[in-house]
Parts: sequence; structure tokens; C-alpha cells
Amino acid sequence: MWYAGKLIESRRIELGIDDPGLLYGATVFTTVRVYDRSLEDGRTNWKGHLQRLKSSIEALNWQEPDWEKIRQGAEILQREFPVLRITIFADGREWIIGRFLPSDLVERQEKGVVAWLAGAEFRRSLAEHKTGNYLSAWLALNQAKSYGASEAILRDESGNWLETSTGNLWGWQDGRWWTPRLTAGILPGLMRTQLIDWLRSENQIVEEEAWTADLVLGMEAIGYSNSVVEVVPIHTVI
Repeated sequence: MWYAGKLIESRRIELGIDDPGLLYGATVFTTVRVYDRSLEDGRTNWKGHLQRLKSSIEALNWQEPDWEKIRQGAEILQREFPVLRITIFADGREWIIGRFLPSDLVERQEKGVVAWLAGAEFRRSLAEHKTGNYLSAWLALNQAKSYGASEAILRDESGNWLETSTGNLWGWQDGRWWTPRLTAGILPGLMRTQLIDWLRSENQIVEEEAWTADLVLGMEAIGYSNSVVEVVPIHTVI
């Protein structure tokens, strides 16, 4: 891993007992899929991931990190790992860990997955930011696994579908694409933005609307997206 300007060959870091990141999940993060071992590959969207971090840090009025150190750590870790999770603490410390793509990713993309429809109590807080307080989404995902599902779909108090525990929702209906609108209180996913831009450049219609029960019932197909898995269909919802 990379932590506070140094490469560390360990699975542990040391945090103070009063560290807000430990006590309250006071961090922001982004998860990058590195294509062809290059941060400059357009599909990696390195600038987009940095902008996500910068926007959240500015909005939360936190200390800005050393962006050169983040780049240095990412360059080192991407030699071994195709997926990087870059975390920034409130005082500007950076923490980068690497992991591999899911071993069954191709199967998920080809065959789809089962999702569990969670209750409104699992809705994420500060949904427009990717903060370290991901407890509700983590709990929803673990609950989904207990039902044999591999994803959870989060809803609001009115029952409208918002997002999954790890990504943004997509649907196909009436010859056009649908995705929940940002004002519903969802994460503005980078893959979501890339897909909207690409689809519209191909003269495809993308509707950003509230996913009410009536709208969902009319969907011919649904799926979810994030920067790591790209797009995965959902074939069954529990």
C-alpha cells in the first residue's frame, strides 16, 4: 500500500485513537480501474477521479492533499494492481491500496446477477460524496448476500429506486436508456457520466428520472455500473 507519502509492504497502518477517519469514517475515496497499466489511458479517467476527490475536499472544507504524492503512489501500485482505491483523510493524508478485478467479472457481465431490494434505512448519507462512511451500503450488500444476491438496490422513503450498494442503476424501456436523476440523492458516478456522454454522442436517448415503482415495472432490462465492473446486468430482483 501507499500511505502518507511512503510505500508500505504491510496490511496494517497505524491511526491515532482520535483520528476522525477512524472514529467517524471522515475520509473521501475513489476507486480507479487502470487500463493497460496507464493512468493516462482515456478509459482510466484519471483526471475524473482526481476531480471527484477535489470537489468533495472543497465542499467539506478539508485540507488539500499533496497531489504529486498521490500520483507517485498510484504509479507504483498500478504496476501490480488493476484497481486502486485512493482515500484522502480530512487532514490531507493519502492512502492507496490495490486489488484485482473480480474473478467472475466476465461471467457477471455476460449472465447478469441477482439483486436484493433494500429498505429505505440503508440509504447512504451525504450521497453526493464518496465518503468513508459507507456503513449503510456495506450492511445492505451483506444482507443481500444472505439472500443469495450479489448486489443490493437502495431506495428512498417513498420507495423510489436510487442506486445499488456499489454503483448507479440503468434501465432500458421504450427504446431509450433510463437512470435515476442526481437530485434524488445518489452518487454522480464517473462511469455513469461517461456512459451518458457516450450514449448521447451516439444519438441514444438517456432519461434521468425518478425510478418510481410504476417506471421500474415497465423496464425491459436493468443493470448497474461503476468504474471497476463497467456495466453488469441484473436478471433477478428479490
